[in-house]
Amino acid sequence: MKNNNSKGILFILLGMMIFSVQDSIMKYIYSFVSLYEVYLIRTLVSFVIILLFLKLTKRPIIFKTQYPFLTFCRVILFFFGFSSFYISLTVMPLATATALFFVSPFLITIFAKFLLREQIGPRRWSAVIIGFIGVYVILNPNFSNFDYLSLTPIFCAFCYSLSMIIIKKTSDKDNVYTQTLQFYIGAAIISMMFYLIIGNGQYNNIDHPASQFIFREWFSNLEASMLYMIILGFTASAAFLLLFTAYRIASPAAVSPFEYSILLWSSLSGWIFFGEIPSLRTIVGIFIIVISGIYIFIREKAQDQLIVTEKPLR
Repeated sequence: MKNNNSKGILFILLGMMIFSVQDSIMKYIYSFVSLYEVYLIRTLVSFVIILLFLKLTKRPIIFKTQYPFLTFCRVILFFFGFSSFYISLTVMPLATATALFFVSPFLITIFAKFLLREQIGPRRWSAVIIGFIGVYVILNPNFSNFDYLSLTPIFCAFCYSLSMIIIKKTSDKDNVYTQTLQFYIGAAIISMMFYLIIGNGQYNNIDHPASQFIFREWFSNLEASMLYMIILGFTASAAFLLLFTAYRIASPAAVSPFEYSILLWSSLSGWIFFGEIPSLRTIVGIFIIVISGIYIFIREKAQDQLIVTEKPLR
């Protein structure tokens, strides 16, 4: 079915737009909800939607994994990786956090070399190095007064990249829907564990937005937050289905570069809703990261060696 590139590109663009809506909502509500409260509600809503989708399309609903240990590792990496990304939204502009997350192609390339023993040529290594220069340009670190929370999107990319390496190992027996349901189940369980430990807000004693986002009392403002959390569940499911469908019906090499469109959506959302205008330095860094990432896609296609390209980056 990988022959409908134009439709696949449209799905990618829509999926990235929906992801940016999700991130914008998360940035908007972090000041009056708890992170893992949001995680729980969003996960439950998404779980139900994916189950309904599988039921309506008469696809098999499979929960069991053939790789229990690797699945456990993948769920942990996904959960805490994207937790760190959402935490980053409390301390940095939306477009900046999104751009820093896109170091994942460089990290996947590195992990593929050392964990999967893939052959990576000097051109791709050069793209990786140049991409990290773009990260340096964006962060502009002053180590005497450096906010280490600005590294949280990179930590998210690190976790995501490792999980993609795991998926490359497990996809032969666990299909994408099974892996998604496994993550939702794992995320719900971990979120409930957080509720039992920190849900009553007893550790919310640091006056910092990131700390309050993590440790704020759960369900203390449901009237204002519940609708947003339900919408997050819908957006997460819709974006996932759009991205997976795009990669299923079109060539990954054709559609994958269009994932960078989320940088445009995030910049627009940050400007319109939060008054965030990227600095010239940030724009230059984003440009370097995007060009380096797209070059990696091009070289993978030229070498007929899809590593980063074959899976969505979000």
